[in-house]
Amino acid sequence: MKPIVPTLFALAVLAGCTTMTPEERRAADEETCREYGFRKGSEAFAECLQRIELDRRAERRANMASFEFSRPMVVYRPVPVPVPPSN
Repeated sequence: MKPIVPTLFALAVLAGCTTMTPEERRAADEETCREYGFRKGSEAFAECLQRIELDRRAERRANMASFEFSRPMVVYRPVPVPVPPSN
Protein backbone atom coordinates (compact mmCIF):
# COMPACT_ATOMS: atom_id res chain seq x y z
CA MET A 1 0.00 0.00 0.00
CA LYS A 2 2.91 2.42 0.65
CA PRO A 3 3.85 2.75 -3.07
CA ILE A 4 0.34 4.06 -3.70
CA VAL A 5 0.76 7.10 -1.41
CA PRO A 6 3.37 8.94 -3.53
CA THR A 7 1.35 8.23 -6.65
CA LEU A 8 -1.80 9.66 -5.08
CA PHE A 9 0.13 12.71 -3.89
CA ALA A 10 1.50 13.34 -7.39
CA LEU A 11 -1.98 13.06 -8.87
CA ALA A 12 -3.37 15.45 -6.26
CA VAL A 13 -0.67 18.00 -7.03
CA LEU A 14 -1.29 17.74 -10.76
CA ALA A 15 -5.03 18.03 -10.27
CA GLY A 16 -4.56 21.11 -8.11
CA CYS A 17 -2.35 22.76 -10.70
CA THR A 18 -4.75 22.29 -13.57
CA THR A 19 -7.96 23.38 -11.87
CA MET A 20 -7.30 27.14 -11.74
CA THR A 21 -4.67 29.43 -13.20
CA PRO A 22 -3.04 32.06 -10.95
CA GLU A 23 -5.00 34.77 -12.76
CA GLU A 24 -8.29 32.94 -12.21
CA ARG A 25 -7.41 32.36 -8.55
CA ARG A 26 -6.60 36.07 -8.09
CA ALA A 27 -9.88 37.08 -9.74
CA ALA A 28 -11.80 34.69 -7.47
CA ASP A 29 -9.99 36.03 -4.40
CA GLU A 30 -10.76 39.62 -5.40
CA GLU A 31 -14.40 38.72 -5.94
CA THR A 32 -14.50 37.12 -2.48
CA CYS A 33 -13.08 40.28 -0.89
CA ARG A 34 -15.58 42.45 -2.82
CA GLU A 35 -18.39 40.21 -1.56
CA TYR A 36 -17.13 40.83 1.98
CA GLY A 37 -17.65 44.53 1.32
CA PHE A 38 -14.06 45.69 0.78
CA ARG A 39 -13.30 48.25 -1.94
CA LYS A 40 -10.58 47.44 -4.46
CA GLY A 41 -7.49 49.54 -3.87
CA SER A 42 -8.09 49.98 -0.15
CA GLU A 43 -5.76 48.72 2.57
CA ALA A 44 -8.54 46.50 3.92
CA PHE A 45 -8.94 44.92 0.47
CA ALA A 46 -5.20 44.15 0.33
CA GLU A 47 -5.34 42.65 3.83
CA CYS A 48 -8.29 40.51 2.76
CA LEU A 49 -6.32 39.16 -0.20
CA GLN A 50 -3.34 38.52 2.05
CA ARG A 51 -5.43 36.59 4.57
CA ILE A 52 -6.89 34.42 1.83
CA GLU A 53 -3.39 33.59 0.55
CA LEU A 54 -2.07 32.90 4.07
CA ASP A 55 -5.02 30.58 4.72
CA ARG A 56 -4.34 28.79 1.44
CA ARG A 57 -0.66 28.31 2.35
CA ALA A 58 -1.51 27.06 5.85
CA GLU A 59 -3.96 24.56 4.39
CA ARG A 60 -1.32 23.39 1.91
CA ARG A 61 1.20 22.87 4.73
CA ALA A 62 -1.36 20.96 6.79
CA ASN A 63 -2.15 18.72 3.85
CA MET A 64 1.53 18.01 3.22
CA ALA A 65 2.08 17.15 6.89
CA SER A 66 -0.77 14.64 6.79
CA PHE A 67 0.99 12.45 4.23
CA GLU A 68 2.87 9.53 5.73
CA PHE A 69 6.01 10.04 3.67
CA SER A 70 6.45 13.59 4.95
CA ARG A 71 7.42 12.26 8.37
CA PRO A 72 11.03 11.34 9.09
CA MET A 73 11.87 7.78 8.20
CA VAL A 74 14.23 5.76 10.36
CA VAL A 75 16.17 3.15 8.43
CA TYR A 76 17.78 0.38 10.42
CA ARG A 77 19.97 -2.26 8.87
CA PRO A 78 21.53 -4.78 11.22
CA VAL A 79 25.23 -5.37 10.68
CA PRO A 80 26.31 -8.93 11.48
CA VAL A 81 29.47 -9.07 13.57
CA PRO A 82 31.30 -12.39 13.38
CA VAL A 83 32.12 -13.99 16.71
CA PRO A 84 35.79 -15.00 16.95
CA PRO A 85 36.34 -18.73 17.47
CA SER A 86 37.20 -19.69 21.01
CA ASN A 87 40.54 -21.47 21.55
